[in-house]
Amino acid sequence: MSNSSATHVAAGRSSQGKAGFFRQVAPGLLLATAIGVAAMGLAGWDFFASRGLSALTLAIVLGMLVGNTVYPRIAAPSAAGVGVAKQTLLRAGVILYGLRLTWQDIGGVGAAGVAIDAVMLLSTFGLAWLVGTRVFKLDRTSAWLIGAGGSICGAAAVMATAPVLRAKADQVAVAVATVVVFGTVSMFLYPFLYELNQQWGLIPGGTHGFGVYVGSTVHEVAQVIAAARAVGTEAADTAVIAKMVRVMMLAPFLLGLSAWLAWEGARGKAEGSSLCIPWFAVGFIAMVVFNSLVRIPDWLMSAAIDFDTLLLAIAMAALGLTTHVGAIRRAGMRPLLLAGLLFVWLVGGGALVNALIG
Repeated sequence: MSNSSATHVAAGRSSQGKAGFFRQVAPGLLLATAIGVAAMGLAGWDFFASRGLSALTLAIVLGMLVGNTVYPRIAAPSAAGVGVAKQTLLRAGVILYGLRLTWQDIGGVGAAGVAIDAVMLLSTFGLAWLVGTRVFKLDRTSAWLIGAGGSICGAAAVMATAPVLRAKADQVAVAVATVVVFGTVSMFLYPFLYELNQQWGLIPGGTHGFGVYVGSTVHEVAQVIAAARAVGTEAADTAVIAKMVRVMMLAPFLLGLSAWLAWEGARGKAEGSSLCIPWFAVGFIAMVVFNSLVRIPDWLMSAAIDFDTLLLAIAMAALGLTTHVGAIRRAGMRPLLLAGLLFVWLVGGGALVNALIG
């Protein structure tokens, strides 16, 4: 066979291989995409938006509905595509999430706001680790996922932490469920707490200071917006900035968590002894830097953020498709109790931290 013929044969096999791969992943990827698109559409409705139910939350709910009814019949041909959505699209979504932030956002809350965010992140995650494993006897992965959701940015943090921990779908789903429950409670509680603070004056700074309090303690970005808007425009603006600074801490958190697991592995306490860098976290930081240095046109930024939300919604839908209600039921009340304890700390301890540092 001539060199030219061999080249054509190799090219043909490569083409067939790519076509076969796309045929393999297409069914599951299209299904997850359809659910993600539907979730984004529903999230735009006033009924859901006013209740702080984001596209990510709705995507996992819809995914679980399909996953526990129709999906088992088509799981075999869909599994490959659903796996791509849960892994590859998730990482891409976390990277693009950095476009929502700039280093200049830090200036909006000042050094005190950054310190408050850092203290709340570390204390909440540490409490989840300690109490979750020792008191509630949860496996460490579940405790860490619940801690990540409560301490950083809700469902997005749970999803971003899951690949580092190699978490199972049901562990992730349980952690996301706790975010939904207590984040929803937050939206109704914080406006009432603002009225109390007007009388007691525990958190200084008026609506601005209370906005920092909301941004540093409420789970999801959508929930932060819903809770703070009920207080006022200034509170909402400050709360979103404080929340974005908290989100910015996701990347160093993931890098630190990966380093800790590698250190444990080196000491023989866990499988694997090498540092596995979550490169999507590095990409997240790179996007933040890029967005801080380059002026992106508003129309392009809006399109990029919508596309990122779609990627994360597709990943969340894929997670829901592979989550069985029975697995969540078997988890019992302990994850909810842990999340409830963290919620009490976020509300009460968060108020104290804001009063001392703010």
